[in-house]
Amino acid sequence: MPSLFPDSPDPLRIGGATLSSRFFLGTAGHPSPAVLRAAIEASGSEVLTVGLKRTLHSGDNGALAHALAAARARGARLLPNTAGCRSAHEAVALAHMARELYDTPWIKLEVVGDEHTLQPDPFELLAAATALAREGFVVFPYCTEDLVLGRRLLDAGCPLLMPWGAPIGSGQGLLHLQGLRTLRERLPDTVLIVDAGIGAPSQAAQALELGYDAVLLNSAVAHAQDPVAMAGAFRDAIRAGRQAWRAGLMAPQSMAVASTPVSGHAFLLGDA
Repeated sequence: MPSLFPDSPDPLRIGGATLSSRFFLGTAGHPSPAVLRAAIEASGSEVLTVGLKRTLHSGDNGALAHALAAARARGARLLPNTAGCRSAHEAVALAHMARELYDTPWIKLEVVGDEHTLQPDPFELLAAATALAREGFVVFPYCTEDLVLGRRLLDAGCPLLMPWGAPIGSGQGLLHLQGLRTLRERLPDTVLIVDAGIGAPSQAAQALELGYDAVLLNSAVAHAQDPVAMAGAFRDAIRAGRQAWRAGLMAPQSMAVASTPVSGHAFLLGDA
């Protein structure tokens, strides 16, 4: 599917697709399908996540399907997810259903191991990723910032990693900052997308300033007082964060450094 902005000088390439937007948007919890459609438009997002379990159990599938169809018509891709799965077996089965329903090999793989934090289960996640990659899926694994797990997922065939910033829906931002930095430094050529926990545009910008390739969020837009305006704010913050990273951020200093040095230069004090 073609990019919405094919002439972008800074494309993101994933699984044969070329993307211009680095803002991946979730579709759950919006006040109405009309608000969702407007938020998608304002976000400029080219990748939309959709929960298959939610779709199957929703009483308003037609309205959601209409909103998603409109987004796909303008070039957006759907990224079905396995939210709610607790085992590799369950996640693999749901991924196959998603591929048939949405006609895409892309799958956001979620296998949760803790009910309180919704932290991914590393063992079940790796097992599911290995099975799905062998079957031709393009696996987007929702994981932690664990470097060793990340390498195992890449070795299993995942083309990218999606480490959390904080627990899903918490809006706490990048709690695991050092781990995220390490992941970026140790995997310089891997596509890394911060997924979960982002609550404000400034936090999304921070992720891009760290060198992350994109962010995925849902609740911060869906639960905002004005989801459409918030989607636009995130769009702009993500673009700014990416531009700042490309421009090269100054290195932090441990002490003050005068921005206008005066040592060795003559100058006058008082009235002339």
